[in-house]
Amino acid sequence: MSQRVYIFDTTLRDGEQVPGCQLNTVEKVELAIKLEELGVDIIEAGFPVSSPGDFTSVVEISKAVKEPIICALTRAKEFDIDTAVAALQFAKHKRIHTGIGSSDMHILHKLRSTREQVLEQGVSAVKYAKKYVEDIEFYCEDAGRADINYLAQMVEAVIAAGATVVNIPDTTGYTLPWQFGEKIKYLMENVKNIHKAVISAHCHNDLGLATANSISALVNGARQVECTINGIGERAGNTSLEEVVMILKSHDLGLHTNINPKKITELSHMVSDMMRMPVQANKAIVGKNAFAHSSGIHQDGFLKNRENYEIIDPATVGADASSIILTARSGRAALSHRISKLGYNISKTHLDEVYKHFLELADSKKQIEDHDLLNLLKQIDLIKS
Repeated sequence: MSQRVYIFDTTLRDGEQVPGCQLNTVEKVELAIKLEELGVDIIEAGFPVSSPGDFTSVVEISKAVKEPIICALTRAKEFDIDTAVAALQFAKHKRIHTGIGSSDMHILHKLRSTREQVLEQGVSAVKYAKKYVEDIEFYCEDAGRADINYLAQMVEAVIAAGATVVNIPDTTGYTLPWQFGEKIKYLMENVKNIHKAVISAHCHNDLGLATANSISALVNGARQVECTINGIGERAGNTSLEEVVMILKSHDLGLHTNINPKKITELSHMVSDMMRMPVQANKAIVGKNAFAHSSGIHQDGFLKNRENYEIIDPATVGADASSIILTARSGRAALSHRISKLGYNISKTHLDEVYKHFLELADSKKQIEDHDLLNLLKQIDLIKS
């Protein structure tokens, strides 16, 4: 039986931490409404204690969005939690996301504390937040580098205190996929009350492994993924929402989401435009070259059957039709296809002649556009001016 994976979108919180990409409240509300239409389950709307603007954004998103859970981030401090509770007062479905460092690196060098004191502070934060909000998510920051036995102790303690979701973050993007999967599996098998909470994966992309680590976590028992549109976020970014969703659609892992993939491309462009953060051309799923073909061998195979070189139909993610890009690497099949698209049919003999001139032109230009091709056909007298 297919199992549900909950999509926790943190574009408006972790994603918005990209330098120079801050959003105002109106923009955040607009994106939150689009995230609701996309079908995300949880929207992390902000970190209310961090600034008056973030507080206001959480308030306004709570008013505007009805179906997803609205989540507010806090540290394991009562003042943070009080502020988050106030910001969430209008949310139909609300969640407090509190937590603390779980690795010795964070405990010793960031918190300057002890394992025992950190555990006590985390448990106290959950109990305090539980007085005001039923749905409590606890993050074990830097879990990717945490001692597994201590991490298991922390997870068990916060669930016992009332946490409904436990977030296992690979905060620095350090962990390898099989290591992260083994960590999740260990928790699933050794934390006695693990069945009382949903385990979540929050992975960063410092080594380019955020999506792989998230999928590994799901295969080993996690049922929530924390991600962002276009994979934006702190430093090298977060797990990409579109990648996780389309991996689960493309592979039979017995897992599914409630995301409407046809809305992915539109929202990707919207986030890119609002944050003034271009999407790299070769970005999976949403990059402008994701469904473009320029190699002659690929073009020929694609024209014979799209699935020779595409595992996703661009229409599935709301993208424009696949494109054949004419370059010096293109072959006769692609050239003939483009000429016919322009409304002309030429013989094989003429095609050979055109192709020779085409390669000469393509060697001097990076890409051949329709007007270049029309001019070429006119120059060799295959069409009239």
